[in-house]
Amino acid sequence: MNDSRPILPEADQARIEQWIHELDQFNATPGEGVTRQYLTDEEWNARLYLRREMEALGLQVEMDCMGDLLGTLPGSEPDLAPVWTGSHFDTVLHGGSFDGAAGVVTALEAVRRIIASGAPRKRNLTVVAYSAEEPARFGIGCIGSRAMAGMLTVPDLKKFCDKDGLSLYDALKARGLNPDDIESCRRKSGDVFCSLELHIEQNSVLERAGVPLGIVKAICAPLNLNVTVTGQAAHAGGMPMSERKDAFAAACEMSLALERMTRENQASEYCTGTVGSISIAPNASNIIPREASFTVDIRDCDAASKDALLTQVQTEFQAIAQRRGVGLAMTLQNNDTPAVSHPALMELLEKSCQSRGIACQQLISGPFHDSMMLASFTPIGMLFVPSRDGLSHCPEEWTDPAHLKAGAQVLGDALLELVNRDTL
Repeated sequence: MNDSRPILPEADQARIEQWIHELDQFNATPGEGVTRQYLTDEEWNARLYLRREMEALGLQVEMDCMGDLLGTLPGSEPDLAPVWTGSHFDTVLHGGSFDGAAGVVTALEAVRRIIASGAPRKRNLTVVAYSAEEPARFGIGCIGSRAMAGMLTVPDLKKFCDKDGLSLYDALKARGLNPDDIESCRRKSGDVFCSLELHIEQNSVLERAGVPLGIVKAICAPLNLNVTVTGQAAHAGGMPMSERKDAFAAACEMSLALERMTRENQASEYCTGTVGSISIAPNASNIIPREASFTVDIRDCDAASKDALLTQVQTEFQAIAQRRGVGLAMTLQNNDTPAVSHPALMELLEKSCQSRGIACQQLISGPFHDSMMLASFTPIGMLFVPSRDGLSHCPEEWTDPAHLKAGAQVLGDALLELVNRDTL
């Protein structure tokens, strides 16, 4: 790191807290956590609020056809690839105040400090508020960053629907956006110099260690399966246990098999497997279930390990179905690629922590983030701040503002270094 660079002013913790508090007003479920789903009134008004805040800082703001906000602080050599920072601002149903929003407001604070310092900057520095990182409304996550990575098409937008049957395509058009122009969102390798994202940890590794900042080594990518087991409905009292074709019992055995396979997976540093949603039919107390449909969510920081686990899951589920005499259908919804942080960005974040006297440690991100998508076209780095009790996606989600201030300090230092670098 260049120790001769101007010292940035102290991060303003009160300003960070105010931004978080003001974003909380855009909430469909006050008193029951924060609900801010993609393209709803609450989310749209939050977007307009963030646009005003970006403009108040003097950033040049544009909104792409997915609703992503890009607020740019111009550098002296704007033809160079820009440095990006930011996160998402939507939430899950009844979520918390910090997931995503913390990364947006600390990015704003980092840029505010850089502006106040008067430090020279070569590259443009862009704060990005990404659209729909959460799959809460349309069943697919990272919509904005996925479009940037070229992983969404117009037919995809017409295929994904919310619970009321409204397509993502039509929801975008209803907001005056142009989903037919989705190719304009796409970035290719070299378009962005690099990207740094701050996010809450959503785990308790940092809290248990008493460490205020984490440097992410890799981001686990999700693999999602929809599974349907078809058995035979029959009278709960009349059908002997030995002759049953119970779809729910088979699904339960498959769920336990997934848990075992994930626990025993030694090929990866971090891997999880979850059955998070299940429905049965006819769903009556005195009828053996005819059908059980459930979801499988696998996360892994290693692509080869994840693919091998998928093969194992499919094989064992088939064996369970055959042994129990039930039908089985499995549909792969997505199989995203894990992202690895760029070593130079990890080193820079670590040195930035050291220069501030802030303890840090490396760790794996189990949840996915927009940075996972960005890694397909630019080097990425991530900074984590602790989550109290490891809780997230719930009203109890909370991060100490002092940790957000520490994150904004380190983020700003690293960003100022990067906008003046020629190479990583």
